[in-house]
Amino acid sequence: MGRDDRVAPPLICRGGIARPVFSQLHMTRLSRKSLSLLDVIVLTAVIAGIAFVIYSFSYNLKYKWDWSIIPTYMVKFNQQTGHWQMNVLLQGLMTTIKLSSWAMILAAIFGTWMGFMRTSTRLFNRMVGSSYVELIRNLPPLVLVFIFYFFVSDQIMPLLGIDDFARNSSKATQDVLTFLFAKPALLTQFFSGVFTIALFQGAYITEIVRGGIQSIDKGQWEASSALGLTRWKQMRLVILPQAIRIMLPPLANEFINTIKYSSIVSVISIQELTFQGFQVMATTQVTMEVWLTITAMYLVLCLFLSVLVSLLEKKLSHQTVV
Repeated sequence: MGRDDRVAPPLICRGGIARPVFSQLHMTRLSRKSLSLLDVIVLTAVIAGIAFVIYSFSYNLKYKWDWSIIPTYMVKFNQQTGHWQMNVLLQGLMTTIKLSSWAMILAAIFGTWMGFMRTSTRLFNRMVGSSYVELIRNLPPLVLVFIFYFFVSDQIMPLLGIDDFARNSSKATQDVLTFLFAKPALLTQFFSGVFTIALFQGAYITEIVRGGIQSIDKGQWEASSALGLTRWKQMRLVILPQAIRIMLPPLANEFINTIKYSSIVSVISIQELTFQGFQVMATTQVTMEVWLTITAMYLVLCLFLSVLVSLLEKKLSHQTVV
């Protein structure tokens, strides 16, 4: 096919001027570019910086690298069962995944609920939503960790009787609690960390939900109201399906931040990845190898979530009429 035989994009006339209309496929093709000179310079600078750091540790600081320690703290062989099992670093990674997953779920619930209140027609609901956002966003997360740890451990846990239930339950029930949450002796710390991260991230998700809902054209509300739909049905059937496509990218960013913020709760002895890294470093006196390994584990986890969200975005974009 020659240059003159290629199909041109369709034209639309606006204000007497014919303008090309590019579909998503056209825009994707236009956005594909090779590496520019600036990209090469930045990539070279990053590689040079990494090489300089490694050189400084190896020669200037006389640091002796010992990567042989890391595998022994990733997996271990159980002589009694005759099977390989996770050691402290992988156990910490699993705790981080469980902690982040439950915090994500609660943060999405808090954020969606407060986002609805922020866009409510009632003044009281809007005030409650605004107060929650401003209070949480203007407090350091570390302070919230300690507040909720002492509040949950002294008030909520005894009131609900969770500690007594976990200690007095059967071994099968304790195994289920350990699999879903944490060991019975660490449930208080685990729930404190989950509630803290969920409330902290929920404030940011609230603003994402509010922005997504308010970005929908007012005519959508008016048209759905003219059809006799209640406000809840308007939100569920008309507004949210459109707003989700707008909210998904920033929500994905907040979910990734939830994983990174989970390291904060190591100060209340939750045995997540960062806490276990401190324990391994204190035991072996190996610093860089431990923290580089933990960095790689966090990076893989966050990149995996980014890929999943990217696939979901593509699926939603295919459902959108171009």
